[in-house]
Amino acid sequence: MYDCVIIGGGPAGLTAATYLARFLRSTLVIDAGDGRATRIPTTHNLLGFPDGISGENLLVRMHRHAAQYGAELATGVVDRIDRVGTGFVVDTNAKTFSARTILLAQGVINHRPRMAQETHDRGVAQGLVRYCPICDGYEVRGKRVAVLGCSDHGAAEALFVRHYSDTVTLLAQDSSQLSVAETADLARGDIAVERAPVQDLSIDGEILLAHLADGQLLHFDTLYVALGTAPRSELARMVGAELSPAGCIVVDEHQQTTVGGLFAAGDMVEGLDQIAVAAGQAAKAATAIHNLLSG
Repeated sequence: MYDCVIIGGGPAGLTAATYLARFLRSTLVIDAGDGRATRIPTTHNLLGFPDGISGENLLVRMHRHAAQYGAELATGVVDRIDRVGTGFVVDTNAKTFSARTILLAQGVINHRPRMAQETHDRGVAQGLVRYCPICDGYEVRGKRVAVLGCSDHGAAEALFVRHYSDTVTLLAQDSSQLSVAETADLARGDIAVERAPVQDLSIDGEILLAHLADGQLLHFDTLYVALGTAPRSELARMVGAELSPAGCIVVDEHQQTTVGGLFAAGDMVEGLDQIAVAAGQAAKAATAIHNLLSG
């Protein structure tokens, strides 16, 4: 029986694994290998890497760090978790594990724009398609920026990006859902709003092309996707943990859910979706787990 099984091998899961291993706790990380961090071309706002680091390279370093102190790392998909006595049973597509505690760190899934997968991935790699202006708004300063998502979330993101560029356009994937107040805020920010839905997104060299239903063809240097996310909270729901209206996992000040011994950290918990925040939450959770097991 492991002291802790961590489900999810992104920055949150691997930070917690390193802490727990250094607390001399038997720890297993189970990772499906499809987290958002793997697709970060280069991040420049993670302290200690002033020249930037790719998500893949960061995870390789974090894997090595956790393994160096004895954490076990396994690739797999967790199908089910069950509460058994004072612990848990974790079922994967290959094996079953027992754990005294569990940390969920599976992150969220981005709602993607309707475009060919290869085109999307090439756009992300080139910085033409982006998902987090908090992470990389600095990189688009002065450029022609589009925000996809004509809703309250999209409006807020467009206003945020406006701090970095004088040329910001809000696009609709399907239809405009803006309120009168949001429309007024966008107008005050001198943000263009195109209410005709986007029919197609394509790439021409270093330019992203947006083809609108009204026949317009618009050119941008970067497109921010503001279509929201879906937390990977199925396992938490399965074991009876409370979720927020948005589907995020509800935790206390120590990252423990409403189910004793079940913890959560990272983007699947409500808050700022940042690597630094995920790592901080993971450090809190790992320390709380160690103290709980020592009690």
